[in-house]
Amino acid sequence: MSSHYTQRLHKLVKTVDSQLLNQSLIGLEKETLRVNRDGGIANTPHPAVLGSALTHPYITTDYSEALLEFITPPFTRVAEALGFLGDVQQYVYKKLDEEILWATSMPCVVAGETSIPIAQYGHSNAGMMKTIYRRGLGYRYGRVMQVIAGVHYNFSFADAFWPQYQAAIADQQALGDFISASYFSMLRNLQRIGWLVPYLFGASPAVCKSFLAGKPTTLSEFDENTYYEPYATSLRMGDIGYQNNKENETGIKANYDSLASYAESLTCAINTPCPEYEKIGVKVDGKYRQLNANILQIENEYYSTVRPKQITEKNEMPVLALRRRGVRYIELRSLDVNAFEPLGINETQLYFLEALMLYCLLQDSPLINAEERVAIDQNELNVAHRGREPGLMLVRRDGEISLRDWGLEICEAMQAVCEYMDNSLPDKPYSRALAQQRAAVLDPALTPSARMLAEMRDNGEGFYHFAQRKSHEHHEYFSNLTTDTAHKELLDLAVKESLLQQQEREAEDKESLDDYLKHYFEQA
Repeated sequence: MSSHYTQRLHKLVKTVDSQLLNQSLIGLEKETLRVNRDGGIANTPHPAVLGSALTHPYITTDYSEALLEFITPPFTRVAEALGFLGDVQQYVYKKLDEEILWATSMPCVVAGETSIPIAQYGHSNAGMMKTIYRRGLGYRYGRVMQVIAGVHYNFSFADAFWPQYQAAIADQQALGDFISASYFSMLRNLQRIGWLVPYLFGASPAVCKSFLAGKPTTLSEFDENTYYEPYATSLRMGDIGYQNNKENETGIKANYDSLASYAESLTCAINTPCPEYEKIGVKVDGKYRQLNANILQIENEYYSTVRPKQITEKNEMPVLALRRRGVRYIELRSLDVNAFEPLGINETQLYFLEALMLYCLLQDSPLINAEERVAIDQNELNVAHRGREPGLMLVRRDGEISLRDWGLEICEAMQAVCEYMDNSLPDKPYSRALAQQRAAVLDPALTPSARMLAEMRDNGEGFYHFAQRKSHEHHEYFSNLTTDTAHKELLDLAVKESLLQQQEREAEDKESLDDYLKHYFEQA
C-alpha cells in the first residue's frame, strides 16, 4: 500500500462526507444474442415491437440485428440499476415469440460469416452510417468476432464529490481540468490492475467449435463440440476475441497520459490511412464497404478494456465531446456475461466494482511508458487464457509477482475503502463484496470460469449444452417474474416515441449520405 494512497484516503475520510460516495452514478449496458430454440443466431430483423434500434434509449442493437443491447439510465443505487436491467429484459422476453436470449458471452451454433446479419438502422444518414461502420468491422475483423457479448459498467462520481475531494488534496487546477485529470488517473490504474476483472468475473473459459469455423487453434478439446483452456477465465478477452490487430504494424496506440493526448492519439488514428484497409475499398460499385480506409473508422472501433466518455450532442464526434466538455464518466468493458445470473451480472459484482473505482482514484498513477504498456497487455492475455493456473506470475512496475499475491495486496488495500463506503449503510455491502472476491483470489475454484467448467464436467455436457440449458433457465426465470407496471409503461412509451423519432430523422435529412459523412469527419 503506497504512502500516496494512504495519505489520500486519510484526507478523504477526514474531510469528505462518505454519503457523497453513495451518490455516485452507475449505469449498465448488457449485450445478448437473440437465438432460436436450438441456439442458432436469429436471422430475423430486430423486432418492431421493441421500437427503433436507432432511437430507443434502453433497447438497441450492437453489431448484429440479433445482438441486442440493453441500456439502463444512471442510478445512485446498485439495486435500482439491476432492477431496471431486469425489467427491460423481462419486457423483451414477453415480446419474443420462438426466440430466447443467449446466456453466455460466447455464441454458439455459428453457421459462418454470412449467417450473422449486420444491424440495420433505417434510411436516415445517421442510421446508414451506423450500418456502414458495422459492415466495415465485418470486412476488417470478420463478423463472427463481433457477436461476442459483454456487460459494460458505466461509473461517475457525484458532481458534489469533486469540489470536496479537490479541496481535501489541495489541488489548484480549474475544477473541470481536475475532474478529467482524475478520471485519466483512474483509467491508467484500471488498466494496470485490469486483469483482476476477468480473473474474478470472467465466464468464458470454453467456446463452441463452430465459433472457430475449422481454423487452427491452440485451444484444447473439451469434447467433440467444445474447445477450452483448463485455466482460462475469459477467452472473450483473450486473443480469439475482437482486437485491433493492426496496432503493432501502425504504431497507433491510445495515449492515456491526459485527455488531450488521448484525444490526439485517437484523432490521428481516425485520420491516418491504412494500406490494408485501402485494399477493401470504401465505396465500391456505389455501395459503402466501410466509412473510410483509415486505421480507425471512428473512435468506437478502438478496442479498450476501459474508456473515458462524454455525452455527445447531435452528430458530434465523441473525441470532440471529450475535448469540449471533459470526461463525464468511465466505461469498463471487460465484464463477461455471468451465465449464473439471469441478469448477466449481480449485486456483489457491482459493489466490488464501485469500491474498485475509488481505490483506483486514490492510488498513485504515474504515466504508462512503453515497457509497462507491454506488461499490461501481456498480463491481460495471460489472465484471460491462464488466470487460474497455480503460481501464475504477472509483471508490474517493480518486477514479477504472483497473481495470488498481487490480488491479495489489492484486496487488503481496498478494505479501508470499503469500510469508508459502508459507513452509513447497515448491511456493509462493500465489505461483504470484497470478502467474496478475496476468497476467490485464494481459491480459484470459486470464480465463475471455474464453476462453469466444473458444472460442464459434472453434467457431462459441452459448452453448447451448458449455455443452452442456462438460456432456457433464464427464460423461465423472466417468464415467472411479476411485471413492474411503471417500467412497462415507460418502455411502451419509449417504443412508440422511438419509432416516431426515426421517421422524423429520415424525413428531415436533406443532404446526401456522401455529404453527411464528409461533414461529420470534417469535425476531426
